[in-house]
Amino acid sequence: MKRRVVVTGLGIVTSLSQRLDDFWTKLTAGESGIHELKLFDTSKFKVNFGGDVHDWRPTEYFDSKELNRIDRFTQFAMVGAVDAINDSRIDFSNYDSFRCGVILGSGIGGLQTIEDQVERLLMKGPDRVSPMTIPKLMLNAAGGNISIRYGLRGPNFTVATACASATNAIGDAMKAIQYDEADVMVTGGTEAAITPMGMSAFANMRALSTRNDDPAKASRPFDLGRDGFVMSEGAGIVVLEELEAAKARGATIYAELVGYGCSGDAGHITSPDEEGRGASRAMQNALNDGDLNPNCVDYINAHGTSTPPGDVAETKAIKNVFGEHAYRLSVSSTKSALGHSLGASGGIEMIISILAMKTSTVPPTINLEDPDPKCDLDYTPNVAKTRELNYAMSNSFGFGGHNASVIVGKYKE
Repeated sequence: MKRRVVVTGLGIVTSLSQRLDDFWTKLTAGESGIHELKLFDTSKFKVNFGGDVHDWRPTEYFDSKELNRIDRFTQFAMVGAVDAINDSRIDFSNYDSFRCGVILGSGIGGLQTIEDQVERLLMKGPDRVSPMTIPKLMLNAAGGNISIRYGLRGPNFTVATACASATNAIGDAMKAIQYDEADVMVTGGTEAAITPMGMSAFANMRALSTRNDDPAKASRPFDLGRDGFVMSEGAGIVVLEELEAAKARGATIYAELVGYGCSGDAGHITSPDEEGRGASRAMQNALNDGDLNPNCVDYINAHGTSTPPGDVAETKAIKNVFGEHAYRLSVSSTKSALGHSLGASGGIEMIISILAMKTSTVPPTINLEDPDPKCDLDYTPNVAKTRELNYAMSNSFGFGGHNASVIVGKYKE
């Protein structure tokens, strides 16, 4: 019999805010975190805007010695984890450290470190490459550093399934607790790929919006005028616990994690299955895992990247799974305000789904002004909606054909 898993701590780093209450206020008010990039000179780039964490001050969290050893994507993860653990008020000294673990997702890892050290190699020679290069850039650096800080010796690995990474990580962490391999898991995703290489590579794929003259309006999921996604960065980290242990210590329970499903498209390396077959299977698997009827789900936080084929395929997938109920669901893409943080997006969006249930508020899809006729569901255009939500699904789909869905429900005895 599977053990029940609840969410007891939330931590977030985004272009809108790093404080949970401020983040939620801005998101539900329809504010945009997309702006002209200041991280580096973009004057020669096709795209010069994104959702960077522009007010990031790492020296407030790390000393100079630590900063020399961790890439920006690990910084985001560690700050998100500290906030989530503090929010949960858990004291790991009361637990068997081998029963507490970390499973994170990241699509790319330490891209800035790679770029910096390749430049040093070419300009100054091989002896000048930093000995910390590999420990900084490796995808598992974020999870490794969190486990070291808190002495967590339980399950610890990193999931790299592109933009589905965080949702796959959350699902794996959930199962570690369900099947009695752990009692507490720190999980979610992190990404910091707004670098010269990251921006030019995605732009040259023609994956990004090129609305340089109006960044805040550039991410337009389900809108007829959408022209690609907007790069962003950040982290979304949560603390998962086994229900009875969480109750015993008097933890505040945000929600119960009830279902997880995944699948592969086995089609194109970057384009989704046009009929959304893989996405449909991930959603159906999540419903099956939670033993839920599709009519139970009230809200879907869509992957909704603002790409022409992706939004249509996801719409078809939702209809495939939910039938007529698809038209009664509330759907929104919060990437309209935050941009697409790749491997971190699933962690951030699960937190959004939890806050939506907690506050009975569906966050809006901003910039949805001229709906694509092929996208005909209720995407909560431009203005947040008040609605009682008992179950919410969060979708994440990644390059490589990776599909993942999780379902959170209101905690009930």
